[in-house]
Amino acid sequence: MSAIPGRDAPLPETPGTRYTRALVELTRAVWRPDCTLQDALAVICVTAAEAMQVERVNVWCLLPQPLRLQCVHAYVRSSGEHTPRAALEILPMDGEYVGYLQVVRAIDAVDVHRDPSTATSHGALRDYLHRHGICSLLDAPVRLEGELVGVICHEQVGTVRAWTPEEVAFAGSMGDYVAMAIEVDRRHQAELRLAHLRLHDPVTDLPNRDYLVERVRERLATPHDVQEPVAVVHVHVALPYGAAMPANAPTMEDVMAELATRLRAAVGEHGALARVRADGFAILSHRDVPEREVIAVAERCVEAVRGVSGWHGVEASAAVGVAFARDLEQGDPRVLMRNAELASERAAAQGRHRFEVFDIGEHRALVERLRMEHAMRDALAHEDFEVQYQPEFDMKAGRWAGAEALVRWRQPGGLLGAGAFIDIAEESGLILPLGRYVLQQACLDACAWPVQEPPLTLRVNVSAQQFAAPGLVDDVAAALASCGLAPERLCLEVTETTLMHDTRDALDTMERLKALGVGLAVDDFGTGYSSLAYLKTFPIDAIKVDRSFVAGLPDERFDVALVTAIRELAQALEIDVVAEGVERTEQRDALRALGVCRIQGWLYAPSLDQDVLLDTLARPPVVAHASQALH
Repeated sequence: MSAIPGRDAPLPETPGTRYTRALVELTRAVWRPDCTLQDALAVICVTAAEAMQVERVNVWCLLPQPLRLQCVHAYVRSSGEHTPRAALEILPMDGEYVGYLQVVRAIDAVDVHRDPSTATSHGALRDYLHRHGICSLLDAPVRLEGELVGVICHEQVGTVRAWTPEEVAFAGSMGDYVAMAIEVDRRHQAELRLAHLRLHDPVTDLPNRDYLVERVRERLATPHDVQEPVAVVHVHVALPYGAAMPANAPTMEDVMAELATRLRAAVGEHGALARVRADGFAILSHRDVPEREVIAVAERCVEAVRGVSGWHGVEASAAVGVAFARDLEQGDPRVLMRNAELASERAAAQGRHRFEVFDIGEHRALVERLRMEHAMRDALAHEDFEVQYQPEFDMKAGRWAGAEALVRWRQPGGLLGAGAFIDIAEESGLILPLGRYVLQQACLDACAWPVQEPPLTLRVNVSAQQFAAPGLVDDVAAALASCGLAPERLCLEVTETTLMHDTRDALDTMERLKALGVGLAVDDFGTGYSSLAYLKTFPIDAIKVDRSFVAGLPDERFDVALVTAIRELAQALEIDVVAEGVERTEQRDALRALGVCRIQGWLYAPSLDQDVLLDTLARPPVVAHASQALH
């Protein structure tokens, strides 16, 4: 069959079909679930500008009291630019222009300078038209439920334009589309608010228990390693509300709102906070939070609740529980949260303002270390540390040669040795103020020691953190100056590992100390760095043979050979040698036979307080009784 001429040729597009097609395409583009109000307004403005071939299309919102129009979206066709909201205009209005919008489908002003809807309107509107060179406009009202809420403006620039009935109808449709976009957005925002209320506490605006359960479920379903544990912290708040409360006291909800603010600050970026009970909060730790920080968060939560006491007469008590996901047989979020609550109940049973870890066995050491750290801070503040001294004996001269300062912690059950707390002091940074205290006190005490020639040497240990701290040399100078101790009487002891951490900085620090006149010794010699080249590099005055090499004397061949090598090396370098941990006469005799004459240990004296030390140094050395020498 032959084609009929012209039958298959496309029909010419009329204004009506063009506008119809534009509305269909606009519908497809705008009514999508992911289309925001601003996206919808942008598509509407572009569609209107292209279909009607106008330069500018703007959407305005009508604001009452005082009456004004605020532009919420602006589009310029020639440049394709959408004006940022911050640059959009607000125009004061009078009732005349707005009055026309109330009653017409569209204001179709062919000449804005002559049309009654604009020519005699508010000066701000006339100024706007003049600034943008607008000659004609076609403005369609935007109505919601019959109420005027805004206007969409189609603006002709340069020459006047007479608007056709199809264009007026199309402009009215654009007003309807803007109204629908606003309505859709309002409903969407209402749905978001409802969803927010369903998963949030209305008083504190924190997520509620249901929300947190889902968050915990997501975390448990995601692989995680032991370095980033999944943990929940439960905070139970006890408030003594009842007949005894004064009439003007804040309500419980007021207190919980105040606590929510304080807990937000306590948790910070380390977890997600939620209100899970009328009297309780919970925190889900974030992914990059280690166990130690989880415990620290629990402690800060205790302090946050403690801090609300006294707020408008409120008395609050905290019981905080911590639970880790590794204790779960199955990844059940509700069980994990319940474990945290059980831990908080145990904390409440033991007193006010406490926290407990659910897996008390596995985490006992961690909790104890943190508690000891806090106790050490209090002990420093209350001067509960003291310095004792273990004398050093010179067998060749037959007299005391000096003493090593040893820090002790006074506790109700007696003195605690440094081995029980020095690691915690180093990890927490407390070693710096503690070391400064020991240095100052030891220098002061040494000034009271008996005068002899050569003078008694004071040996003070310096930790790696102290040695690396920029203020060490100043601290030493200040300690010497404060009591008048001669610098040559002070010898600082550092370990091999400390020296080799950064040899350049270590050498600089040692040279500055030597410039003060202070001696330097290597402590625990032979247990650290394997190379002996540093003995040539650093200005060292003495090395102290570690007690582990003395313990096997005289029977262990390896210990005998090692001590012999150390003594010969030190003699060649003109460095003094001191043997630590001498507890038996056999060890003393072996050291003397090997040429090591300076010894320190329980064979002659344990650590002594200053008064006992003064009495000991004033008398000739006496070998301790066997039971004393063996502790």
